[in-house]
Amino acid sequence: MTECLLNLKQLLPALVSDGWIEQAQADQLLYRQSLISSKQHPLILIVQQKWRLKRPPHKLIDLETLSQWLASYTKLPYHKIDPLKIDVDKITKVVSKAYVSRFQILPIDVEDGMVTFATAQPFIREWETELASVLRCEIKRVIANPLDIERYRDEFYSLSGSVLGAKQQQFIQSDITNLEQLVELGKVKDLDSNDQHVVRIVDWLLQYAFAQRASDIHLEPRRERSNVRFRIDGMLHSVYQMPTPVLNAVVSRIKTLGRMDVVERRRPQDGRIKTRIAESQQEIELRLSTMPTAFGEKMVMRIFNPDALVQSFDQLGFNTEEAQLWQALISHPHGVILVTGPTGSGKTTTLYSTLKHLAKPELNVCTVEDPIEMVEPQLNQMQVQHNIGLNFASGIRTLLRQDPDIIMVGEIRDQETASMAMQSALTGHLVLSTLHTNDSASAMTRLIDLGLPAFMIDASLLGILAQRLVRTLCPHCKQPNRISSEEWQSFVQPYHLEYPTHTFRSNGCDQCRQTGYLGRMGLFEMLIVTPEIRKLLHQNAGVEAIRQQAYQQGTENLRINGARKIAQGLTTMEEVIKVTIAME
Repeated sequence: MTECLLNLKQLLPALVSDGWIEQAQADQLLYRQSLISSKQHPLILIVQQKWRLKRPPHKLIDLETLSQWLASYTKLPYHKIDPLKIDVDKITKVVSKAYVSRFQILPIDVEDGMVTFATAQPFIREWETELASVLRCEIKRVIANPLDIERYRDEFYSLSGSVLGAKQQQFIQSDITNLEQLVELGKVKDLDSNDQHVVRIVDWLLQYAFAQRASDIHLEPRRERSNVRFRIDGMLHSVYQMPTPVLNAVVSRIKTLGRMDVVERRRPQDGRIKTRIAESQQEIELRLSTMPTAFGEKMVMRIFNPDALVQSFDQLGFNTEEAQLWQALISHPHGVILVTGPTGSGKTTTLYSTLKHLAKPELNVCTVEDPIEMVEPQLNQMQVQHNIGLNFASGIRTLLRQDPDIIMVGEIRDQETASMAMQSALTGHLVLSTLHTNDSASAMTRLIDLGLPAFMIDASLLGILAQRLVRTLCPHCKQPNRISSEEWQSFVQPYHLEYPTHTFRSNGCDQCRQTGYLGRMGLFEMLIVTPEIRKLLHQNAGVEAIRQQAYQQGTENLRINGARKIAQGLTTMEEVIKVTIAME
C-alpha cells in the first residue's frame, strides 16, 4: 500500500469483510464523517460508536481489541505497552519528542542493533528509513493502541525532560551520611525542592504508582544511578533509574509534602501525605519512612487506598463459614481477639475492615497505633509517640479513661502492653490487636512467653486469626491445569480433602502484565478458644498440643485453607506453598 494516514474508507470495508460489523453501520459512519472534519484516529472513531461484534460472542468492540485486529490486518506484531517494562531513560534518548509526535510513533525497546517502535499508523513508513539510516540499526515496527502511544509518549518525554532539567542544575548535596559520595568542588549548589522539574517528577511518580496498583514505592539511592521500584501484588518491580542527586531532590520534595524535617538526613523519619488520584479524585493516603544509607536517604512510601483497606469479609477472602465464625467472634461484648502473621500479611486490612464493620453511632471505637495507618472518620485514633513516653501500654490506659466500647491496639510487643490489653477485656471492653507469630496456636504460647499468667489469658482471650496473602489468578488468562491425585494428597496431608476436578494455572496476558496473577486475597486459620484449649493452657501444654486440639475441633490450617481456594480456581499450589512453607 502507498504511504498514507489510516482512514475509515480503508478500515470499515475490511471490518465488514471480516464479519465484525454490518455494511449498514459502515455506510452510516462514513456518511456522518463526510459531513464533519475530525483529526481523531479512525480506530477511536469506530470505538466511539459502541458497536458490538456481529458474530458471537457479540461483545462490545473496544480499542484494544480493534488494535489487535489492525495488527493482524496489516500483518504486523501486536504489542500491549507495559510502562513497567520500558527503560524510559534509554528510549527517550533514541529520538526527539518532536519527531515521534510528528509520525505518531513511540520507541519501546532498545537492543543491540535494533530499536522497536510502536505505531498506530502502519502505512506511514517514511520515518523507518530515516531512522534506520541515522541510528544505524534495524527498525522493528509493532502495532499498539493509539491512545497508549499518545499517553506514554507525553509521560515518558515529560519525565525524561524533568529529570534532565533537574540534573542540569548540577546540584550535589554534600551530606556526610553518603559514605562514598564524589563531590565536585565548585559545583555544590542548594536545590529548591519546589523546583518545577522536581515537582513534575514527584507528581508523575505518585500518579504512576496509583495507576499501576502499587502498594509501596521504594526510592533507593546508589552511587550514581538510583532505583525507583514499585511493589505490586507483593512483588517488587523496577520502574525507573535516575541520577542520585535528582533522587535526593525528589526525596526532599516528598519530605516537604509529608511535613518532615528536610534538613535532617542522619536519622530515620516518618511522615504522611494525603492526596487525590487525578482521574477519579479519590483520596489516597501515603505513609512515608526514610532511612539513612551509604548513598543518601532511602524512602519507602506505603500507599493506603481507603477502598482497598476497608472491605467486606468476602472481599478479604473469607468463605461463608469463616465469615460467620468471625462475625460471631467480633460480636462478643468483651474479650481479646488477635490477628497474627508476619509483616505484609494483610493484618491491617483485616482489622480496619472489622473496625469499620463494628463502628456504629452508638459505640465508641478507639485505637492506639504506631503509626496510624489510615485516618478513618468513624474511629478515635491515637498515635504512639515514644519521644514523650506515649507507648502502647500508656495509650491503652488513656483510652480506658475515654469510655470506650471497642479498643484496637496496633501491636502487642511486650508484657506491659499484653497485660493492659487483657485487663481491658476483663473490665468489659472488646479488644482487637495483632501479634507476630506464624500460626494461631503459637500466639497463645507467645503470650505466656511474654509473662502473662494462664488465668488471665483464659479469662480474656476469645479467638485468634492467623493469615497470609496469596496472589489470585488472573481471571482473563488462567488456564485449566491437572494436578495428579498423588500430588494433591501429598499437599493436603495429613488431612483428607476431596480431590478437585478443576484447577487452574497462571498463564499471563496484557491485563496482568504477563504475570498470570491479578490482585491478592487472604488465607485464614481461625482458632476459637474453647474449654478444651483453656484446659491445655492451664496444664502448660506446648504449642503442638494446642495446635492438635484446635485441628480436632475444626480449625483448618493455612495450607488447607489455601487448598480450598486452589480447588475454587482462585490461586495455585505454588502460591500457597510459598506463603506457608515457613510453617512446616
